[in-house]
Amino acid sequence: MASSHQVLSLILLISTLLIFHFTSPSLSSSEDFSWVSVSSVDPNRVTLSVYYETLCPYCSNFIVHNLLKIFENGLISIVNLRMIPWGNAVLRPDKTFQCEHGPAECVLNTVQACVITIYPRVDMHFRFIYCVEYLTLEGKQIEWASCFDRSQLGKVPIDCYTSGYGNQLELKYAEETSLLNPPHTGVPWIVVNDQPLKEDYNNFVAYVCRAYRGSNVPEVCRSFQLNIDSTAEEKPISPLCYVDEDKNSTSSSPGKKILSL
Repeated sequence: MASSHQVLSLILLISTLLIFHFTSPSLSSSEDFSWVSVSSVDPNRVTLSVYYETLCPYCSNFIVHNLLKIFENGLISIVNLRMIPWGNAVLRPDKTFQCEHGPAECVLNTVQACVITIYPRVDMHFRFIYCVEYLTLEGKQIEWASCFDRSQLGKVPIDCYTSGYGNQLELKYAEETSLLNPPHTGVPWIVVNDQPLKEDYNNFVAYVCRAYRGSNVPEVCRSFQLNIDSTAEEKPISPLCYVDEDKNSTSSSPGKKILSL
């Protein structure tokens, strides 16, 4: 028999989805995410791994204002983009998660892990991720469920979350993040092939262009100034949400309930 906690969780979930079903405004052409596409696949693609957490403002800013551009300038044609939504979360001995920005972040990390798995095509799951992170920058992360419609995806990831499967996905991301060498010191933590960019992550296009060994060089690489050999003093430092930055973070057990963010 379902516990009162499980019943309450189901009520919260249904209420959240009903609210956004009836109140989410229709999208204007500028808010339509259908433009995100991948036109070609190159066997020499550079692996671009993005380790992030959903409510870190620096992660949101990077995804919305920087990472988005690879779909616009053609760089995605030579990139294998991997999104890893774990960040600075901590895995406790009882398998619950402690997230840097509280339990709401644990929810969104896990939901995005479900979206990535259910919709493995990068042009599909990135639409959802972009939408959530855009809302986060606007201080409207409570509207995250509207991103299923905005990104033209179904709500199957909700089942993934409530079933606990999202928890298993996050455990895999936790393990991958823990094995980073050198260990990450904050997020967003960007890795181009095996090279961590650290605080120079906003210069990721230059690193990708230099790492590419194929012949289908996109125009952005031909015209982009590859300024990655400058000294540390000359490089601008991009901000991170550092590990253990928030001493008051609270724990959450993904797969148990949907919270009102």
